[in-house]
Amino acid sequence: MSECTHDCSSCGEDCASREMKPEDFLEKLSDGSSVKKVIGIVSGKGGVGKSMVTSLLACATMKEGYKTAILDGDITGPSIPKAFGATTNLVGTADGLILPYTTDCGIDIVSVNLMLANETDPVIWRGPVLGGVIKQFWSETVWDNIDYMFIDMPPGTGDVPLTIFQSIPLDGIVIVASPQELVGMIVEKAVNMARMMNIPILGLVENMSYVQCPHCDEKIYVFGESHIAEIAMEYHVPVLARIPMDSTLAAACDAGKIEYHDNHYMDDAMEVISRL
Repeated sequence: MSECTHDCSSCGEDCASREMKPEDFLEKLSDGSSVKKVIGIVSGKGGVGKSMVTSLLACATMKEGYKTAILDGDITGPSIPKAFGATTNLVGTADGLILPYTTDCGIDIVSVNLMLANETDPVIWRGPVLGGVIKQFWSETVWDNIDYMFIDMPPGTGDVPLTIFQSIPLDGIVIVASPQELVGMIVEKAVNMARMMNIPILGLVENMSYVQCPHCDEKIYVFGESHIAEIAMEYHVPVLARIPMDSTLAAACDAGKIEYHDNHYMDDAMEVISRL
């Protein structure tokens, strides 16, 4: 058979390249690594709190006794290390593999911010390079018997999210939204992409859902009444959590102490995740 020219219009229907299956694109883990379940945290737009939700889910699974990891896939906007107070640069093994940073409570983290000379240095890379780094984080890191890995994905439905969907065996995704009515359209984009890629949608999380009065406990809907229930019903997926605007949670993230914040925001989400 002649060498492939990558011009599909010139080859026949029996060409082997035409017969590739989705699993053919999956990257393999390094020898000795083990990851049982992988969950992507996605959003159709930026600024809705994916990293916060990723951190809270990782903390919740860790507190249930599971060995947990975070792959920070938001290469150009990495904020996971800040939430966990991670400042030590990643190191490698003699075999050229990456050793993840382990937090105080035992969560393994890999992030590009743990590879930069300064955490404020910008990452000015094009899409193929970004996708290549994420593949390396997955396949060239020593993942030691991980029960649950959460991937903080970049926003939108572009090149890098597509790379993650095709290269890493996701067991499901959690879609993060905020209460504005416009978000319904954005959520639909994320839902449609997941379904086109045959990735299960575990549920929706609404961040910045409300503010709770510290005096009377009344819920104040700063962005208007929530539409998350109607959106969830429309797409036949559950609402996993509605996270309020919590100043103590924000302060814990700023201080790198999210692991120590006492909350129950992800209790319902854990019921779904534990059934995977």
